[in-house]
Amino acid sequence: MSELHIIGGGMAGSEAAWQAANAGLSVTIHEMRPKVGTFAHRTGHLAEMVCSNSFRSDDSEQNAVGLLHWEMRAADGLVIAMADRHRLPAGGALAVDRDPFAEAVTEALHAHPNVSVSHEEIIELPTEGQWISATGPLTSPGLAEAIRVATGADQLAFFDAIAPIVYADTIDMDIAWRQSRYDKGETEDERTAYINCPMTKAQYEAFIDALLASDKTAFKEGETAGYFDGCLPIEVMAERGRETLRFGPMKPVGLTNPHAPEDKPYAVVQLRRDNKLGTLYNIVGFQTKMKYGAQTDVFRMIPGLHDASFARLGGIHRNTFIHSPVLLDDQMRLKSQPNIRFAGQITGVEGYVESAAMGMLAGRLAAAEAMGRTLPSVPETTATGALVTHITGGAEAKTFQPMNVNFGLFPPVDAKGGRRGRKDRYRAYTDRAKADWAEWLAAQALDGARGAA
Repeated sequence: MSELHIIGGGMAGSEAAWQAANAGLSVTIHEMRPKVGTFAHRTGHLAEMVCSNSFRSDDSEQNAVGLLHWEMRAADGLVIAMADRHRLPAGGALAVDRDPFAEAVTEALHAHPNVSVSHEEIIELPTEGQWISATGPLTSPGLAEAIRVATGADQLAFFDAIAPIVYADTIDMDIAWRQSRYDKGETEDERTAYINCPMTKAQYEAFIDALLASDKTAFKEGETAGYFDGCLPIEVMAERGRETLRFGPMKPVGLTNPHAPEDKPYAVVQLRRDNKLGTLYNIVGFQTKMKYGAQTDVFRMIPGLHDASFARLGGIHRNTFIHSPVLLDDQMRLKSQPNIRFAGQITGVEGYVESAAMGMLAGRLAAAEAMGRTLPSVPETTATGALVTHITGGAEAKTFQPMNVNFGLFPPVDAKGGRRGRKDRYRAYTDRAKADWAEWLAAQALDGARGAA
């Protein structure tokens, strides 16, 4: 049986292992936790969620990340299957009960006859055997240095911020209320999955003043902030303009306060359920680099959170990613050392789902190579194909930065009969992607059957 080694047991590494093991490879996951911890992880579970508990929109007809969910389900993805199994009400989003989710992924991989897990830190890039490096944004310093030496290029990094989590029973529901934006969701649980805290203009202005004046984490000497725009600290957003938050995570649209239905809030802070019990809620979009003392003072200014207790305060950390458009070939292999593939956030994709999708693809590519086959290129009309095309040459190398999946990465659709509206255009993208993804999966199944024969 051919062997594959995977460094890192996060979303990408777990999914890569599952896909390769199901294809018949003997897979060893090398995960340094819990022997070697990180500041963000709490357990030794595989696929532990360390930031948000949301896989974002599950709409596969109008949203690119929802389409990626669909593609992963069609490919028998482990991560998306366990996310579905441990889903929490969140309107149209796929939110996950984080601890049971990670436990389920871990149990599934430990139970697979082709998978073994070794808890050790890898600090060198092996020169022999087939490997996938899926260490993610918190790559250990030793391995990061080995990657830098192997690639001949300085590692790239950006600063990522974590949102705080609040104990639900400390939220004042005489002020706050439960409602998903635009009452989105098919069930009552989904339509009431968020807790909303309204602000008047005076309260909003005072909050912005306190935010801007708060004590913040200082960068170390020589470090500069290159934030990913999809995960900006709220202070950075506020520094871009006093109204920025009100048109971002604090937008007051699609919501009606039942305590005062005639009063339209000037701004609204939303909290999303973070566990199945509904005892924890994270503050949506409130990633922060404020110091802990400042966080409690500033966040308790939010109406409804004046007596809030925090299960976790926000934080900021350095994320590492490689210069993929220059360093990787179209099979996700390191050009200078092709026995190693890279997958997940370290390649410059952003988000749980995107990381798992790149792990899914890397695992399949590795399995095909081990069996003497080459997979057909993933159609760039699909969400998975658009992502891998972006990181392996589609992006402008000089300005390469981490990217979530979005329809801007897809080849344009033909405007039959004239210009399409946005909904029709997005549906055209997803219809085309689903057909092309199904055809790509079917071609692999046929090729595998021929190989077995």
